[in-house]
Amino acid sequence: MREYQENSVVQAIDRLSDSFHRLTLFAPRIAAAARPGQFVMASCGTTLDPLLRRPFSIHQAFADGALELLVKVIGRGTSYLSTLRPGAELSLIGPLGRGFHLTTHGPVTLVGGGIGIAPLLFLASHLPTDSKISTCTVLLGSRTNTDLLVLTEEFKQLGCQVRTATDDGSLGHHGFVSELLPAALPGAHMVFTCGPHAMMTTVARLCLDAGIRCEASLEAHMACGLGACLGCTIHGAGNTYRHVCKHGPVFDATEVAWTP
Repeated sequence: MREYQENSVVQAIDRLSDSFHRLTLFAPRIAAAARPGQFVMASCGTTLDPLLRRPFSIHQAFADGALELLVKVIGRGTSYLSTLRPGAELSLIGPLGRGFHLTTHGPVTLVGGGIGIAPLLFLASHLPTDSKISTCTVLLGSRTNTDLLVLTEEFKQLGCQVRTATDDGSLGHHGFVSELLPAALPGAHMVFTCGPHAMMTTVARLCLDAGIRCEASLEAHMACGLGACLGCTIHGAGNTYRHVCKHGPVFDATEVAWTP
């Protein structure tokens, strides 16, 4: 898979909640090559501070060259991105990494937590094109309802059945989104997940115990996204080491040494 360095142009920025912003960028080469589960490395300033690019899952990619990134404001880099305005340029490298495998032959369940929801919308938008997939159930979790309202409706518009969980009980189940999974597993042929490591550990173990294949999109700090810095090394199954940027970010759950 070929990657590009592209000076994208900001088309729009939408504030979804206090924490989440969605950037719509014009990046035709990256958008045309992108597949669900891949990511980009984005510059986060015009000076040397911050120096390094940041990784962002591709939230959506469209035939007209538009590319969407879901940004959670945490530090200086993401704060900078949240202040961009239409017409501004943003340097991107991508699409990078290994995406989801859309080869399942039955109902699927998507489990996303927090900013981990980002790649799952792109995935869900591709599922209806495969007639072998009869139903899509989406389980979404976040701190509070404002982080989920817009995204929940967008998954529903794609024909997905959506259930939600919030830490404060303001929307859906009061608790962890992984607590919704056991009820959704019967009949599922495949589970895709992205979110906090603890959440994905629980999801992976539930799927392994049930004999259901699971793919997990891992999050990791990285400096290059190209396999050179080795900053995104994780423990793989069988006492191996894997690199999230090159071997992932999407892994079969059996490839990862899940730890509490």
